Amino acid sequence: MRLRVEFTTEPFDLDEAPAHAVVAREVIQSAELDAVDVGPFGNTAEGGADEVLTAVDCLLRRALASGATRVSLQVNVIGEEGR
Repeated sequence: MRLRVEFTTEPFDLDEAPAHAVVAREVIQSAELDAVDVGPFGNTAEGGADEVLTAVDCLLRRALASGATRVSLQVNVIGEEGR
């Protein structure tokens, strides 16, 4: 199964990316995912179910430990692995 995760972390800072946002992006960019897109108001990534779920677990733990007060995320099934 393939999944797509979309997420944002708060609080926002329009002048400089907060530590929790930087950490969350680093987690996603270093995970074994594809179709990674990071931006100032939202981030998305796609990959196999195990890889996405492992990355989401790490993202939540590290972003919260780095000062996030809210993490909004959505996970969608986008297809079967290998299709």
